[in-house]
Amino acid sequence: MKRRISVYLELSLLEQLEKVATRQKLTKSVVIESAVASFLSPDSADRLEAAFARRLDRLSRQSEGLEHNLAIAAETLALFVRFWLTTTPPSPAGADAAAQAKGRERYRAFLQAIGRRLAKGYSFIQDVSQDVQAQGGNHSGSKPDGL
Repeated sequence: MKRRISVYLELSLLEQLEKVATRQKLTKSVVIESAVASFLSPDSADRLEAAFARRLDRLSRQSEGLEHNLAIAAETLALFVRFWLTTTPPSPAGADAAAQAKGRERYRAFLQAIGRRLAKGYSFIQDVSQDVQAQGGNHSGSKPDGL
């Protein structure tokens, strides 16, 4: 014996339900009944746990990738700042306004260059990874830039 129930679904979930029912030539009730039976079956907890484990593994890999990219970006910034500080002489007295204007001009050009690279889909992190791979991944520990 079956009993009728009313269920409220988000619009997107209802659209998915209708697509599945139409594609498999089933009623929405049959699809929902099958989904609920699957959810309540004894082995559904194992499947749910396995799905969570897969998702957590994927999130862990993504997190490790982000951490790797962040480390590259931080090291790149640190090397640049060290290089800039050691090679840039102080501005001559009275030239501060001109130096600031030139700095703003260079900064705008820098932002435009970044915008162009991002619009084309280029990534500095990818460039670094490709350069390292092209060199055979050889990390000799030497610093070719002398820093």
